[in-house]
Amino acid sequence: MTKSIFIDGAAGTTGLEIAERLAGRDEFTLIALDDAKRKEVAAKREALNDADFVILCLPDDAAKEAVAMTTSASTRIIDASTAYRIDPDWAYGFAEFRLGQRERIASARLVSNPGCYPTGFLGLIAPLVAAGWLPADWPYTVNAVSGYSGGGKALIQRFEGEGADIGYRSYGLDLAHKHVPEMQTHAGLIHPPIFAPAVVRAFRGMVVEVPLPLSAMTEAGSADALRAALAAHYAGSPVVKVHSEAAPSELLMHADQAPSDRLDLYVLASPDGSQVRLIAMLDNLGKGASGAAVQNLNIMAGLDETAGLRLS
Repeated sequence: MTKSIFIDGAAGTTGLEIAERLAGRDEFTLIALDDAKRKEVAAKREALNDADFVILCLPDDAAKEAVAMTTSASTRIIDASTAYRIDPDWAYGFAEFRLGQRERIASARLVSNPGCYPTGFLGLIAPLVAAGWLPADWPYTVNAVSGYSGGGKALIQRFEGEGADIGYRSYGLDLAHKHVPEMQTHAGLIHPPIFAPAVVRAFRGMVVEVPLPLSAMTEAGSADALRAALAAHYAGSPVVKVHSEAAPSELLMHADQAPSDRLDLYVLASPDGSQVRLIAMLDNLGKGASGAAVQNLNIMAGLDETAGLRLS
């Protein structure tokens, strides 16, 4: 049976990429509002309540307004904003990171899409903390770089506009980035991680790194144990791959790389095993945004969760 979908914020980068992944699929029909009606409250309210599924690609406050307008108990919502990511009434839309999460998403009416940086961090840390291979009370640090598309139209213009010469942009310098509570909560950590995000001159892509001084972490497992634990946790996943190589020569993020909905994880150790770099690579617009939304939609609709995803 065909399900109807309304993407609120369909003109933005995330919304456009969700629509691309849904193009040609006969399981869904898109409810579209023309430019004249997109800002009409009555038209938007009708679309929100008529749809079987709503995907919100909006700023936090606008997402909250849209949720409040959706009074139909049969409309199921996926929210791509930060608004509900640590709300216990919403299922966290990262199916792989915790046992039972896929089942919770499948039965939920309200699903919050994870942030792009947290997807990399949690993909690495959450299973290891839950299994006792890493301590919950360690002061973790997260170093990450992202393509500039994650910053929306304003940041895209800064990198692509006339006279733009930015090569690297570090931000979140007040140590109060909105993704930190999401990372801490879903990893089950005692302390908020120190998060150092940056943007580079690449349209899409992301590298998230968590360095670990294992020799100082008496409760932590060895590098081999951490790699094996991640491999076991994600065994059989069509989306998440744990790489077995101990020391690749380099990891590259290309300026013009193709879209991808994969999540690649690495555990890289020093020769004596005393230090480890946990590294996640993903597309900030793929598994970090649009791809995750489509995967969650598939799960909620009872379909093959990889339908429409780009995994090659």
